[in-house]
Amino acid sequence: MRATTLALLLCLGTGAVQAQEADAQAQAELTPVLKSENLVFNGITRSKDGRLFSPFQRQQKDKGIELGEWVDGKPVPYPDAAWNGWKTGEDASKAFVGVNAIRIGPDGDLWVIDKGAAELGGAPLPGGPKLVQIDLSANKVRKVFPLEKATTDKSFIDDFRFNGRKVYLTDAGQPGILVLDLDDGTLRRVLDGHPSTVAQRPLTGENKVLLDAKDKPIAIHADQLEVSPDGKWFTYQACTGPLYRIETRWLDDANVSDAERGKHVALFAATVSTGGTAIDAEGNIYASDTDNLRILKFAPDGTQSTLVQDPRLVWVDAMWIDEEGGLWLPAAQMNRSKGMNGGTSKIAFPTTIFRMSIGAKPVRN
Repeated sequence: MRATTLALLLCLGTGAVQAQEADAQAQAELTPVLKSENLVFNGITRSKDGRLFSPFQRQQKDKGIELGEWVDGKPVPYPDAAWNGWKTGEDASKAFVGVNAIRIGPDGDLWVIDKGAAELGGAPLPGGPKLVQIDLSANKVRKVFPLEKATTDKSFIDDFRFNGRKVYLTDAGQPGILVLDLDDGTLRRVLDGHPSTVAQRPLTGENKVLLDAKDKPIAIHADQLEVSPDGKWFTYQACTGPLYRIETRWLDDANVSDAERGKHVALFAATVSTGGTAIDAEGNIYASDTDNLRILKFAPDGTQSTLVQDPRLVWVDAMWIDEEGGLWLPAAQMNRSKGMNGGTSKIAFPTTIFRMSIGAKPVRN
């Protein structure tokens, strides 16, 4: 053994060396998969046959794509150029205005949330807020579910999850949860203005309070959400945490008052500022820590551990778990974008989507 190595062991202790080795191994397993030299994305989803899709955030007015399929390592407008070609003044109901979240549904289709506003904090346009279902076999829009009846001029429909034929959606602008029935198209707001849906502290990234273009602190209310593998529990939070949960039966029952529903909300875990989450088939929730550039893992009992920490994981947004046990991590750098950095972009290109093997399976609901 070299003297320098012995000195290191004596100084740090064997446990510290083992921790350093574990960190090095974790970083080595964090593999860059997709990169862009000029585009900003805030999510990733993968079909069972391996097709990859991302939502993109336009950095210039009326320019750029909103939804793309990665083909030979580069994004192509999806399902076509027309759906990605919306410009100010055009019909907001027939094209993507501001795509914010996507995922492959239990049916194998690609589902897309359009917040209906062209900028962060902007009022949704008439016909803009919508959930779009796309047939991947035909590469065409199958159906559009309008969300306008359950939104206001402050709404920002952020993300969504399936539970059977129900879809739960978060409103990050007008704090609350939307419940959509896919069979009859009914749409309801629940936990409207409940404290669990309201941001309780300033949004931060890389330990910096984030400001909009007018230098005002940003509040992103109900944002991340997950449904347990058995469909029993709905877990959700404002972008700054903490994580709450409620049994889905209280969301699904239209006859329950919101006052009664709110009594069944419980604190689940003390999360921090979060870019995105994912859940595996065992009920473990993965949440990004936008300040400390790490991914936290929360067991079904709420126990917290760190999955990986790496300086490249700047604002990991909506993650995805594939059939092979890989966790996809889009390092979106959203905190460095114009909308969250006082109107000035500090994004360091290329933007990157990573993948790491976690030995888990995706949920089926």
